[in-house]
Amino acid sequence: MATAAHPESCTYLVTGAAGFIGARYVESCRARGIAPVSVDRLSHFTERTEHRGIDFGLRVDRDVLFEWLADSSAARALSAIVHLGACSRTTETDRAFLRRNNVEYSQRLWNLARERGLPFIYASSAATYGNGELGYDDDEALMPRLKPLNPYGESKWIFDQWALAEDRAGRHPPGWAGFKFFNVYGFGERHKGSQSSIVLQGFDQARAGGPLRLFESHRAGIAHGHQARDFIWVDDVVRVLHFAADRALKDARDAAPAGQRLRGIYNLGTGRARSFLDLAKAVFAALHLPENIEFVPTPAALRAQYQYFTEARMERLRALGYTQPFASLEDGVRQVVAQLLQAGAHPFPAPLGS
Repeated sequence: MATAAHPESCTYLVTGAAGFIGARYVESCRARGIAPVSVDRLSHFTERTEHRGIDFGLRVDRDVLFEWLADSSAARALSAIVHLGACSRTTETDRAFLRRNNVEYSQRLWNLARERGLPFIYASSAATYGNGELGYDDDEALMPRLKPLNPYGESKWIFDQWALAEDRAGRHPPGWAGFKFFNVYGFGERHKGSQSSIVLQGFDQARAGGPLRLFESHRAGIAHGHQARDFIWVDDVVRVLHFAADRALKDARDAAPAGQRLRGIYNLGTGRARSFLDLAKAVFAALHLPENIEFVPTPAALRAQYQYFTEARMERLRALGYTQPFASLEDGVRQVVAQLLQAGAHPFPAPLGS
């Protein structure tokens, strides 16, 4: 079994390493002395200039990962798998594509982690909650009843259900956790284009001198801009991912009984919903600019899939022993804006909030 006495001497396989959250996670691994094996399309590492300056270590193309895992001696030195790679486009409608990328790929990694005795940490999504008719409680007994609003959320829900079934059948890694990411924002999103957060889009709009555009509300009783989400800063997400990996490695090192080892699917938000109007105002405050907000109709194709409210219940993660506070929306946005401004003057901004 690949473990280590201390997290600092570990080697983590990180999928989606050239993505938004993945790059921040690899960056934090380096700061902690953890060696990453970074998995993504190789072109992403060079095309996404916002990630320049990060030492990604050994890079493996996602399309040959399983051949590499079978043949490479370096693969036998892995300590844990942190699986952040997936198609995250909420507008993707090709279910076959999503099944290959978000379900079957994840299943193969899960099985490899199980076979090699490696802790397995992965990204789920709050999109699995659909319109929130059952609330945002990560009680696993409720998860089979969730109804995602789009094929992306459905793909994440399918894998979550499969993982829970495998766990019940005793076919699971020695320690594992899936995290339902809520609305993550932070530095390093520019490559996501229209899928990037309103923090980045609003920053660009405000800096260009135009209004920051928000979707109108098309639901009675909710004013324009008062649609609310649980916005979480990427640095907080990264800290929780390290907490989980550290916990799983400690459980293995200490030979914790099976019933006490890390396992399960958990929410990862702040536990407090904030409006898009709050977020927009935070962007203008961080830029020291007067507020200039315009409301535009939500595209008709998105209206049936639009979540008007999300708010994570965080009791189960806290019960695991995670005690660190989450950044307020205002503080997180202020730090992200500072990094974006720094990046405008210097190509390789120093990480903030580490």
